[in-house]
Amino acid sequence: MLKSAHLARADLNLLVLFDAVFEARHVGRAAARLNLTPSAVSHGLGRLRRLLNDPLFLRTPKGVVPTARATELAEPIADILARARSIVAAAEPFDAARSRRRFTLGAPDALAAVFLPPLLAGLRESAPGVDLGVRQVLPEFRKPTDSAWEPTLAGLDARDFDVAILPVPRAPARFVSRTLYEEDFVIATRPGHPFARTPSLDRFCQARHLVVSLAGDAHGFVDDVLAGKGLTRRVALTVPNFTMALALIAETDLVAALPRQLVARYARRFAVVSTEAPLPLRRDPISVIATKAAMMDAGVAWLFDRLTEVAKADATVRKPKRARK
Repeated sequence: MLKSAHLARADLNLLVLFDAVFEARHVGRAAARLNLTPSAVSHGLGRLRRLLNDPLFLRTPKGVVPTARATELAEPIADILARARSIVAAAEPFDAARSRRRFTLGAPDALAAVFLPPLLAGLRESAPGVDLGVRQVLPEFRKPTDSAWEPTLAGLDARDFDVAILPVPRAPARFVSRTLYEEDFVIATRPGHPFARTPSLDRFCQARHLVVSLAGDAHGFVDDVLAGKGLTRRVALTVPNFTMALALIAETDLVAALPRQLVARYARRFAVVSTEAPLPLRRDPISVIATKAAMMDAGVAWLFDRLTEVAKADATVRKPKRARK
C-alpha cells in the first residue's frame, strides 16, 4: 500500500497512462491515443515505475508486455478510473441525448429480463450514447423477505450500482423508492403438459418441480404455502437462473412457479405455456430504488424516471396476458 507521502505525489494522469499502455501493449500507440509524444509516455512510465517499485512493462520487438505486477494492478486501476470518470460526468449538466455515461443496475435476472427490452428500445431513440451494465443480485439464503435484500441495499450505499430493481414493498428512509408494477406467479410448463390440460392442486403436488435457486436449495416459497395446507411436492431440479428454467421447462415434464411477467414476455420464444396456480401464491411490488445521495446526480435521477416511464408504457407490464386456465 502506498504511504501517505507517496500518495500525495501521485498523479491520476499516471494511472490514465498506465491504462492506455496496458491496453495498447505499445508505447507509441498509447501516446497517439493520449495525444502525447512517446517520450512523454516513457517519462510518465518512469515516474510510475518508481512510485510502484516495479518495471510494469518490459520492451519487446513488437512493443511492451506487462509484468505480473502490472497485470495484477490493471483491474483495480481501471476501476479507479471508471469511478473518477463517473464523478466528473456527474458534475456536468446531464443531457441524455448527448451523454456517453455508463450506468450500472442491480436486479434479479427475472426482473432484468422483463424491463431491459423496452428500456433498451427507448434508449436507442432518446439516449443512443448511454450504456448500461446489469449486475445479478439475489436475496440472502433463507432470510425473511424484509431482510433478504439488505446486501443489495448495502451495495447501493457503496455505489456498486446506481439503481436497483427489487421485489420489495418499501425501503429504508435513506433511499428513494418507486413501485414499477406488481408481480405474481403462474405455473409454467411445456405445451400439452398434463397439469396444463387439467390443472388441479393434486396434479400440481404430484408433478416434478423445478426451483430457481443460486445456492441449489430445493426449498422455495411454494413449499411454505403447501406446508400450510399439509401438502408437499417433489423438487426434481434446481437451476441458478430463470432463463435456464424456461429453456428446461420447454423440453421436459418439469413444472415451475415463475413470475407472470417473465413468462408472458418469453413464453413464445421458449415455447412454454402458463397456467393459473391452483393455490394462492405471493404477490410482490417491484420497485426501483436509489439512495437519496445518488438521486442528486441528474443522470441517476433521469435513469430512475426513465425506468418508471418504461414500466408504465410497456404493454407486457401494464396489461399482462392472463394465464391459461
